[in-house]
Amino acid sequence: MSFDVRFSDVAADDLVRLHEQLLARAVTVEDLQLADEAVDEIEIACKAQLARTPYLYRKAGDSSTRRELVIPFGAAGYVALFEIAGPTVMVLAVRHQREEDFR
Repeated sequence: MSFDVRFSDVAADDLVRLHEQLLARAVTVEDLQLADEAVDEIEIACKAQLARTPYLYRKAGDSSTRRELVIPFGAAGYVALFEIAGPTVMVLAVRHQREEDFR
């Protein structure tokens, strides 16, 4: 079974926010490219991994359908919070692993 992976408006805003944070800290052209690569990697990981095996990832809270995907990138990475609803996986939020928690 293949799941349809979608990003909520909040998750899409999170991707923009994370990208802008990386751009703000960029010093070199490579840093600018890294910002683009980070957002691309988050989107690719969510779409590829959650479309195949969303139930494989750790639970987030008491619900068996709300889970988190850890996306390694560089020295740290990102965490995508998602909800499985039938044949659809909705990415609800994305944060850097060093951020406190989802807003």
